[in-house]
Amino acid sequence: MSTETLGSLTLALLLLVGGANLLGHLAARLRQPKVVGEILAGVLLGPSLLGLLAPGVAAQVFGAGDQDTPTVVLEFLYNLGLLLLMFVSGASVRNVLGKDNRRPTAWILGLGTPLPFFLALGLTPFLPLEAFMGPAGSKPAVVLVFAIAAAVTSIPVITKIFFDLGILHTRFASLMLGAAVLEDIALWAVLSLATAIASATVASGGGVLAATVSVHVVTNILFVLLAMTVAPRVLRRPSRARWNLLATESPIAWIIVVFLGYVSVAAALDVTLAFAAFLAGFGIVGGMKGTERQRFRAPLDSITHVSAAVFIPIYFAVVGYRLDFVEGFSPLMLIAFLLGSSVVVLLSIGLAARLAGFRGLDIVNLAMTCNARGGPGIVLASVAFDAGIISAPFFTTLVVTAVLTSQACGVWLDFVLRRGWPLLASEGRVEPRKLTLDSPSGTVGPAQL
Repeated sequence: MSTETLGSLTLALLLLVGGANLLGHLAARLRQPKVVGEILAGVLLGPSLLGLLAPGVAAQVFGAGDQDTPTVVLEFLYNLGLLLLMFVSGASVRNVLGKDNRRPTAWILGLGTPLPFFLALGLTPFLPLEAFMGPAGSKPAVVLVFAIAAAVTSIPVITKIFFDLGILHTRFASLMLGAAVLEDIALWAVLSLATAIASATVASGGGVLAATVSVHVVTNILFVLLAMTVAPRVLRRPSRARWNLLATESPIAWIIVVFLGYVSVAAALDVTLAFAAFLAGFGIVGGMKGTERQRFRAPLDSITHVSAAVFIPIYFAVVGYRLDFVEGFSPLMLIAFLLGSSVVVLLSIGLAARLAGFRGLDIVNLAMTCNARGGPGIVLASVAFDAGIISAPFFTTLVVTAVLTSQACGVWLDFVLRRGWPLLASEGRVEPRKLTLDSPSGTVGPAQL
């Protein structure tokens, strides 16, 4: 690598990390999700502004082709940021599925999530799918991504909103996080199916290879089952064994090795890597008991801090960099999808909440929160776009929808708390309580995102 190339890459990282953090903190000061500022930093550095005003400068700093060293390195850091985002999100999945939330969680998962998904599936025959389709040319994959995008809820962003508002300790927060966790696991499995179909379509020159898809689906199902049941128990023994020098002397290295191990195995089995990273976080935390959890809490927090300060902002900034509001944007598509999917989600969650026994303001609070697409919505868009499933305009639509719905959720909950209204009538008025990373809640780590 030449000095000139290294200098360009260093400048690119400086602009991405510095700009994303600066605008992210500015967004937080304005009571907006931090991710909004991080994506905006990428938009300013991308084809919508810098690339439009000074294309030569943009090409020199960020690379002009797939084989350019800056492009390759930034692509690696982008994917690493995505994997770390999913890892720390998976590590937050603990102590959120309380017994008193089982009935409403069952209604949300049994009706609130499937209804938007299947309504979106039913609507697709009437849509011009060619406008949504990417270079893979797979209609079934596009249909599945469209349905997932209409139903997905954000774990990291709503956790961040709950953290900022000081309501992570409430039953409302635990109910929402518990439902979102199980929902995202199911929807990521469907996304894995969509990527398998897209890959098979490309491999067959336009036709879907049923055998390839079947093998991929079975592999993913087995991977999920083993990762959620067997793997945490298997990891428990080496995590506390004295012979394991990594776990005893350098627990951060041990956690990273486990994380990379999950991703490497998933890559060998052709399992969606982002999904594997989520399960890695879930698995390593699920395998800890008592003193082990205390011993690994600080290392996990350290990984979360570094990820949230460097790699995850790079990921979201590159997502913004990829947005092209000049050529790859359709206002009509954005308005139609944003309004249509939001109405369907609000009505579906409202119906599920009412059947679960909630009334009035409770229903509105639950529906507004479930409509926040946030991080998973953006991850869905980037994974589908990278796989060639969706077009650039639909990619932009999904990212902007994720940002706007997350903003709406944060503004609404902040308004409710300022008016002194309860999040759930059974809880009464909520007193905001700022938690720290040492809180026993166990859901605060990804709140830094």
